[in-house]
Amino acid sequence: MRWRDYLLALVVVSSWGFNFVVIRWGLHGLPPMLLGALRFLLVAVPAVFFIPRPALAARYWLAYGVVWGVGQFGFLFTAMQVGMPAGLASVVLQSQAFFTLLFAALWLGERWRWFQLAGLLVAAGGLTLIGLSHGVGLGAMSLLGFSLTLCGAAAWALGNILIRQLSRQGIAFQASHFLIWAAIPPIIIFSLLSLWLDGPTAIATAIRDISLRSILAVLYLAWVATILATSIWNRLLQDYSANQVAPFSLLVPWFGLASAALLLDEALLPQQWLGAAILMLGLLLNVFGGRLAGLPTLGRGLANKLGWAPRQG
Repeated sequence: MRWRDYLLALVVVSSWGFNFVVIRWGLHGLPPMLLGALRFLLVAVPAVFFIPRPALAARYWLAYGVVWGVGQFGFLFTAMQVGMPAGLASVVLQSQAFFTLLFAALWLGERWRWFQLAGLLVAAGGLTLIGLSHGVGLGAMSLLGFSLTLCGAAAWALGNILIRQLSRQGIAFQASHFLIWAAIPPIIIFSLLSLWLDGPTAIATAIRDISLRSILAVLYLAWVATILATSIWNRLLQDYSANQVAPFSLLVPWFGLASAALLLDEALLPQQWLGAAILMLGLLLNVFGGRLAGLPTLGRGLANKLGWAPRQG
Protein backbone atom coordinates (compact mmCIF):
# COMPACT_ATOMS: atom_id res chain seq x y z
CA MET A 1 0.00 0.00 0.00
CA ARG A 2 1.09 3.57 -0.66
CA TRP A 3 1.75 5.84 2.33
CA ARG A 4 -1.20 8.00 1.32
CA ASP A 5 -3.49 4.98 1.54
CA TYR A 6 -2.06 3.96 4.91
CA LEU A 7 -3.00 7.44 6.16
CA LEU A 8 -6.47 7.14 4.64
CA ALA A 9 -6.96 3.77 6.39
CA LEU A 10 -5.98 5.39 9.69
CA VAL A 11 -8.45 8.23 9.04
CA VAL A 12 -11.20 5.63 8.63
CA VAL A 13 -10.45 3.55 11.74
CA SER A 14 -9.86 6.62 13.92
CA SER A 15 -13.15 8.18 12.80
CA TRP A 16 -14.96 4.91 13.49
CA GLY A 17 -13.31 4.63 16.91
CA PHE A 18 -14.16 8.23 17.82
CA ASN A 19 -17.69 7.49 16.61
CA PHE A 20 -18.56 5.91 19.99
CA VAL A 21 -17.72 9.07 21.93
CA VAL A 22 -19.83 11.07 19.48
CA ILE A 23 -22.76 8.69 20.02
CA ARG A 24 -22.48 9.33 23.77
CA TRP A 25 -22.56 13.09 23.14
CA GLY A 26 -25.55 12.73 20.83
CA LEU A 27 -27.46 10.69 23.39
CA HIS A 28 -27.10 13.48 25.97
CA GLY A 29 -29.72 15.49 24.13
CA LEU A 30 -31.58 13.03 21.92
CA PRO A 31 -33.40 9.72 22.59
CA PRO A 32 -31.75 6.71 20.87
CA MET A 33 -34.44 6.17 18.21
CA LEU A 34 -34.60 9.85 17.32
CA LEU A 35 -30.79 9.98 17.05
CA GLY A 36 -30.96 7.02 14.66
CA ALA A 37 -33.66 8.65 12.53
CA LEU A 38 -31.74 11.93 12.24
CA ARG A 39 -28.48 10.14 11.43
CA PHE A 40 -29.92 8.24 8.49
CA LEU A 41 -32.02 11.19 7.35
CA LEU A 42 -28.79 13.11 6.74
CA VAL A 43 -27.20 10.09 5.07
CA ALA A 44 -30.05 9.75 2.57
CA VAL A 45 -31.18 13.34 2.04
CA PRO A 46 -30.60 15.07 -0.32
CA ALA A 47 -28.38 12.40 -1.96
CA VAL A 48 -31.29 10.01 -2.64
CA PHE A 49 -32.87 12.57 -4.98
CA PHE A 50 -29.77 12.69 -7.20
CA ILE A 51 -28.28 9.19 -6.96
CA PRO A 52 -30.01 6.47 -9.01
CA ARG A 53 -31.45 3.47 -7.24
CA PRO A 54 -29.09 0.45 -7.07
CA ALA A 55 -29.40 -1.83 -10.07
CA LEU A 56 -30.72 -4.80 -8.11
CA ALA A 57 -33.99 -5.92 -6.55
CA ALA A 58 -35.25 -3.47 -3.92
CA ARG A 59 -35.64 -6.25 -1.36
CA TYR A 60 -31.84 -6.41 -0.98
CA TRP A 61 -31.18 -2.81 -0.04
CA LEU A 62 -34.38 -2.71 2.02
CA ALA A 63 -33.30 -5.81 3.98
CA TYR A 64 -29.78 -4.44 4.44
CA GLY A 65 -31.16 -1.16 5.73
CA VAL A 66 -33.22 -3.02 8.33
CA VAL A 67 -30.48 -5.32 9.66
CA TRP A 68 -27.48 -2.97 9.29
CA GLY A 69 -29.14 0.36 10.00
CA VAL A 70 -31.98 -0.38 12.40
CA GLY A 71 -30.55 -3.55 13.92
CA GLN A 72 -26.95 -2.58 14.50
CA PHE A 73 -27.41 1.06 15.45
CA GLY A 74 -30.77 0.67 17.16
CA PHE A 75 -29.30 -1.88 19.56
CA LEU A 76 -26.01 0.03 19.96
CA PHE A 77 -27.62 3.41 20.67
CA THR A 78 -30.02 1.86 23.18
CA ALA A 79 -27.20 -0.11 24.81
CA MET A 80 -25.19 3.06 25.38
CA GLN A 81 -28.29 4.80 26.71
CA VAL A 82 -28.84 2.09 29.35
CA GLY A 83 -25.31 1.72 30.66
CA MET A 84 -22.78 0.52 28.07
CA PRO A 85 -19.55 2.56 28.24
CA ALA A 86 -18.48 4.03 24.90
CA GLY A 87 -14.98 2.53 24.94
CA LEU A 88 -16.17 -0.92 25.92
CA ALA A 89 -18.90 -0.77 23.26
CA SER A 90 -16.22 -0.24 20.61
CA VAL A 91 -14.58 -3.50 21.75
CA VAL A 92 -17.65 -5.70 22.20
CA LEU A 93 -19.14 -4.64 18.85
CA GLN A 94 -16.14 -6.26 17.11
CA SER A 95 -17.64 -9.64 18.04
CA GLN A 96 -19.55 -9.16 14.76
CA ALA A 97 -16.66 -11.00 13.09
CA PHE A 98 -17.55 -14.17 14.98
CA PHE A 99 -21.29 -13.80 14.51
CA THR A 100 -20.50 -13.54 10.80
CA LEU A 101 -18.64 -16.87 11.01
CA LEU A 102 -21.59 -18.50 12.77
CA PHE A 103 -24.21 -17.16 10.36
CA ALA A 104 -22.07 -17.99 7.32
CA ALA A 105 -21.88 -21.60 8.49
CA LEU A 106 -25.63 -21.77 9.17
CA TRP A 107 -27.00 -20.05 6.07
CA LEU A 108 -24.24 -20.16 3.47
CA GLY A 109 -22.75 -23.53 4.35
CA GLU A 110 -19.27 -22.09 4.75
CA ARG A 111 -16.80 -24.27 6.65
CA TRP A 112 -14.58 -23.06 9.44
CA ARG A 113 -10.85 -23.51 9.50
CA TRP A 114 -9.11 -24.47 12.73
CA PHE A 115 -7.78 -20.96 13.44
CA GLN A 116 -11.27 -19.46 13.02
CA LEU A 117 -12.69 -21.87 15.59
CA ALA A 118 -9.75 -21.15 17.91
CA GLY A 119 -10.32 -17.41 17.51
CA LEU A 120 -14.02 -17.85 18.24
CA LEU A 121 -13.33 -19.77 21.46
CA VAL A 122 -10.70 -17.26 22.62
CA ALA A 123 -13.01 -14.32 21.88
CA ALA A 124 -15.87 -16.02 23.73
CA GLY A 125 -13.65 -16.18 26.80
CA GLY A 126 -12.92 -12.46 26.52
CA LEU A 127 -16.59 -11.61 26.12
CA THR A 128 -17.43 -13.75 29.15
CA LEU A 129 -14.93 -11.82 31.29
CA ILE A 130 -16.39 -8.52 30.12
CA GLY A 131 -19.96 -9.71 30.69
CA LEU A 132 -19.19 -10.85 34.25
CA SER A 133 -17.86 -7.39 35.11
CA HIS A 134 -21.24 -5.65 34.89
CA GLY A 135 -22.27 -3.23 37.60
CA VAL A 136 -18.87 -3.03 39.33
CA GLY A 137 -16.51 -0.13 40.05
CA LEU A 138 -15.50 2.78 37.80
CA GLY A 139 -16.08 0.77 34.66
CA ALA A 140 -19.67 0.11 35.63
CA MET A 141 -21.54 -1.54 32.79
CA SER A 142 -25.12 -2.75 32.81
CA LEU A 143 -25.79 -6.34 31.80
CA LEU A 144 -28.62 -5.07 29.59
CA GLY A 145 -26.23 -2.68 27.83
CA PHE A 146 -23.72 -5.49 27.25
CA SER A 147 -26.44 -7.80 25.90
CA LEU A 148 -27.84 -5.15 23.56
CA THR A 149 -24.35 -4.43 22.21
CA LEU A 150 -24.00 -8.12 21.36
CA CYS A 151 -27.37 -7.92 19.59
CA GLY A 152 -26.02 -4.97 17.59
CA ALA A 153 -22.95 -7.01 16.64
CA ALA A 154 -25.21 -9.88 15.51
CA ALA A 155 -27.26 -7.47 13.36
CA TRP A 156 -24.05 -6.12 11.79
CA ALA A 157 -23.08 -9.72 11.00
CA LEU A 158 -26.44 -10.33 9.29
CA GLY A 159 -25.70 -7.36 7.06
CA ASN A 160 -22.32 -8.90 6.21
CA ILE A 161 -24.03 -12.18 5.29
CA LEU A 162 -26.45 -10.37 3.00
CA ILE A 163 -23.59 -8.65 1.16
CA ARG A 164 -21.70 -11.94 0.92
CA GLN A 165 -24.80 -13.65 -0.47
CA LEU A 166 -25.10 -10.99 -3.18
CA SER A 167 -21.46 -11.55 -4.07
CA ARG A 168 -21.92 -15.32 -4.29
CA GLN A 169 -24.88 -14.83 -6.60
CA GLY A 170 -22.78 -12.59 -8.85
CA ILE A 171 -25.02 -9.57 -8.25
CA ALA A 172 -22.97 -6.41 -8.88
CA PHE A 173 -23.94 -3.02 -7.49
CA GLN A 174 -22.48 0.41 -6.77
CA ALA A 175 -21.59 0.40 -3.08
CA SER A 176 -22.19 4.14 -2.51
CA HIS A 177 -25.61 4.02 -4.19
CA PHE A 178 -26.50 0.93 -2.18
CA LEU A 179 -25.52 2.67 1.08
CA ILE A 180 -27.58 5.80 0.36
CA TRP A 181 -30.73 3.88 -0.56
CA ALA A 182 -30.30 1.44 2.35
CA ALA A 183 -30.56 4.46 4.67
CA ILE A 184 -34.26 4.91 3.76
CA PRO A 185 -35.72 2.02 5.85
CA PRO A 186 -33.94 3.18 9.05
CA ILE A 187 -35.41 6.68 8.67
CA ILE A 188 -38.95 5.29 8.59
CA ILE A 189 -38.51 2.59 11.24
CA PHE A 190 -36.55 4.76 13.68
CA SER A 191 -39.13 7.53 13.32
CA LEU A 192 -42.00 5.13 14.09
CA LEU A 193 -40.11 3.62 17.03
CA SER A 194 -39.39 7.08 18.41
CA LEU A 195 -43.06 8.05 18.13
CA TRP A 196 -44.02 4.84 19.95
CA LEU A 197 -41.33 4.83 22.64
CA ASP A 198 -40.78 8.55 23.21
CA GLY A 199 -44.03 10.15 22.06
CA PRO A 200 -44.62 13.28 19.95
CA THR A 201 -44.15 15.63 22.91
CA ALA A 202 -40.71 14.26 23.84
CA ILE A 203 -39.63 14.36 20.18
CA ALA A 204 -40.77 17.97 19.76
CA THR A 205 -39.04 18.98 22.99
CA ALA A 206 -35.77 17.23 22.02
CA ILE A 207 -35.71 18.91 18.60
CA ARG A 208 -36.69 22.32 20.00
CA ASP A 209 -34.02 22.21 22.72
CA ILE A 210 -31.35 20.45 20.66
CA SER A 211 -27.86 21.65 21.57
CA LEU A 212 -25.01 22.52 19.23
CA ARG A 213 -23.15 19.45 20.49
CA SER A 214 -26.05 17.17 19.53
CA ILE A 215 -26.29 18.80 16.09
CA LEU A 216 -22.57 18.29 15.51
CA ALA A 217 -22.88 14.70 16.73
CA VAL A 218 -25.61 13.93 14.19
CA LEU A 219 -23.60 15.57 11.40
CA TYR A 220 -20.50 13.57 12.35
CA LEU A 221 -22.38 10.27 12.54
CA ALA A 222 -23.99 10.83 9.14
CA TRP A 223 -21.33 12.55 7.06
CA VAL A 224 -18.01 11.48 8.62
CA ALA A 225 -18.56 8.05 10.19
CA THR A 226 -21.06 6.79 7.60
CA ILE A 227 -20.58 8.49 4.22
CA LEU A 228 -16.93 9.65 4.25
CA ALA A 229 -15.31 6.81 6.19
CA THR A 230 -17.31 4.07 4.48
CA SER A 231 -16.58 5.52 1.02
CA ILE A 232 -12.84 5.61 1.72
CA TRP A 233 -12.95 2.08 3.13
CA ASN A 234 -14.78 0.74 0.09
CA ARG A 235 -12.29 2.51 -2.22
CA LEU A 236 -9.37 0.86 -0.38
CA LEU A 237 -11.09 -2.53 -0.74
CA GLN A 238 -11.34 -1.90 -4.48
CA ASP A 239 -7.64 -0.99 -4.79
CA TYR A 240 -6.16 -3.62 -2.48
CA SER A 241 -6.92 -7.15 -1.33
CA ALA A 242 -9.15 -7.68 1.70
CA ASN A 243 -6.14 -9.21 3.51
CA GLN A 244 -4.32 -5.89 3.24
CA VAL A 245 -7.23 -3.70 4.27
CA ALA A 246 -9.27 -5.72 6.80
CA PRO A 247 -6.59 -5.86 9.56
CA PHE A 248 -6.84 -2.08 9.99
CA SER A 249 -10.32 -2.61 11.52
CA LEU A 250 -8.56 -4.15 14.53
CA LEU A 251 -7.44 -0.63 15.46
CA VAL A 252 -11.01 0.67 15.84
CA PRO A 253 -11.47 -0.52 19.47
CA TRP A 254 -8.18 1.01 20.54
CA PHE A 255 -9.14 4.38 19.08
CA GLY A 256 -12.51 3.93 20.80
CA LEU A 257 -10.95 3.15 24.17
CA ALA A 258 -8.41 5.98 23.92
CA SER A 259 -10.94 8.64 22.88
CA ALA A 260 -13.41 7.51 25.59
CA ALA A 261 -10.66 7.73 28.23
CA LEU A 262 -9.50 11.18 27.07
CA LEU A 263 -12.87 12.80 26.36
CA LEU A 264 -15.32 10.97 28.64
CA ASP A 265 -12.99 10.04 31.52
CA GLU A 266 -13.97 6.39 31.17
CA ALA A 267 -11.84 3.94 33.11
CA LEU A 268 -12.04 0.18 32.66
CA LEU A 269 -11.62 -2.38 35.39
CA PRO A 270 -8.61 -4.74 35.17
CA GLN A 271 -11.04 -7.57 34.38
CA GLN A 272 -12.49 -5.54 31.50
CA TRP A 273 -9.03 -4.73 30.12
CA LEU A 274 -8.16 -8.42 30.28
CA GLY A 275 -11.41 -9.38 28.57
CA ALA A 276 -10.82 -6.76 25.85
CA ALA A 277 -7.28 -8.03 25.28
CA ILE A 278 -8.47 -11.65 25.01
CA LEU A 279 -11.25 -10.65 22.61
CA MET A 280 -8.74 -8.82 20.43
CA LEU A 281 -6.45 -11.87 20.54
CA GLY A 282 -9.36 -13.92 19.17
CA LEU A 283 -9.81 -11.37 16.37
CA LEU A 284 -6.09 -11.53 15.58
CA LEU A 285 -6.31 -15.31 15.31
CA ASN A 286 -9.27 -14.98 12.99
CA VAL A 287 -7.55 -12.42 10.71
CA PHE A 288 -3.98 -13.73 10.70
CA GLY A 289 -4.51 -17.41 11.49
CA GLY A 290 -4.32 -18.36 7.81
CA ARG A 291 -0.84 -16.89 7.60
CA LEU A 292 0.23 -18.78 10.72
CA ALA A 293 -1.10 -21.98 9.17
CA GLY A 294 1.12 -21.39 6.17
CA LEU A 295 4.33 -20.86 8.15
CA PRO A 296 5.40 -24.55 8.20
CA THR A 297 5.08 -24.79 4.40
CA LEU A 298 6.89 -21.47 3.99
CA GLY A 299 9.63 -22.68 6.32
CA ARG A 300 10.12 -25.91 4.39
CA GLY A 301 10.29 -24.04 1.10
CA LEU A 302 12.89 -21.64 2.47
CA ALA A 303 14.91 -24.52 3.89
CA ASN A 304 14.88 -26.29 0.53
CA LYS A 305 16.12 -23.15 -1.23
CA LEU A 306 18.94 -22.73 1.28
CA GLY A 307 19.86 -26.38 1.16
CA TRP A 308 18.90 -26.96 4.79
CA ALA A 309 16.19 -29.55 4.16
CA PRO A 310 16.93 -32.94 5.72
CA ARG A 311 17.85 -35.70 3.31
CA GLN A 312 15.45 -38.56 2.81
CA GLY A 313 16.53 -42.14 3.59
